Amino acid sequence: MLDNSLMAFPRLFYLAFAFCFFKFSISFAQQENFAPYSQKITGLDLEFDMVSIPEGSFVMGSTPTEIGRTDDEGPQHTVAISPFWMSKFEITWDLFEPFVYKDFEKNQVKEAIDAEVDAVARPTKPYLDMTFGMGKNGHPAVGMTQYGAIQFCKWLYARTGVFYRLPTEAEWEYASRAGSESVYFFGDNVEDLAQYAWFAANSSGKTHPVGNKKPNAWGLYDIYGNVSEWTIDQYIAEYYTQFENNTTVNPVAVPEKLYPHVLRGGSFEDGAEELRSANRMDSNPNWKRIDPQIPKSNWWLPEAPFVGFRVVRPFEAPGLEEIEAYYNLEPIPDYGY
Repeated sequence: MLDNSLMAFPRLFYLAFAFCFFKFSISFAQQENFAPYSQKITGLDLEFDMVSIPEGSFVMGSTPTEIGRTDDEGPQHTVAISPFWMSKFEITWDLFEPFVYKDFEKNQVKEAIDAEVDAVARPTKPYLDMTFGMGKNGHPAVGMTQYGAIQFCKWLYARTGVFYRLPTEAEWEYASRAGSESVYFFGDNVEDLAQYAWFAANSSGKTHPVGNKKPNAWGLYDIYGNVSEWTIDQYIAEYYTQFENNTTVNPVAVPEKLYPHVLRGGSFEDGAEELRSANRMDSNPNWKRIDPQIPKSNWWLPEAPFVGFRVVRPFEAPGLEEIEAYYNLEPIPDYGY
């Protein structure tokens, strides 16, 4: 049986993910400070909005009769989640581009770039247009690897002093449901989906600027569709079986290998069934098939214009050692086939 205890993993992984296991209760005084906010990026005319996601519990996964269900969505199980903030929108090119291109950042910055910011590793220059011609201003950034998304979080930390990371799979589903128990956060009627999401039926085969559809009850936009979103977790098809008939607290499938990892939410390319709150998607080495590099890029997925991400901030920040462990894990070489 799989064990969700971090103590079963090497110390480095324990440090990297210990922040996921905070005590479940917080005081009323602490909760008074738990409000939505806008994060300004020091030195740049950029900011992004963060939404408060309250602590609570929910039933993760789908019922055996849910239309579109796959076996990896069960068995359903109760999960308790500690409070965190999540970005209101998917990370856009407006935010991602200064991280990707150091020269672009230098042209935009209003003050000298801090040495810690300057020291953050940047992506290799992509050999093709990673917007895929779909648009840049206000559009979600796409085509980055999970490693690239984590290094963007490291750049945010260097620029703001605030710890940001990818959500766990459980955090993502909890936030997407926003207290609902239905197929979608707005109910079970698929005819209503177009009011909330860009997907195969209405996207014209491309991404759209974030925030143009209705949000869920917790104020998250495009949590379904537009782009699929990275999570921390390793994709394990049978992962839920260990939690049957039990309540688990802040679970995470600690990644130990390059493939596959979990993405959530579905994209502009997907049908309605792939946008369900319980639907799980696994990453694929074929997304780098046309990459000419050997080993293949740590940063880019040249055949994945449907992959993006949003960030979270845990209510109780981890210590410096844990932060450095999360940001500084070495990428695993990808030699393809």
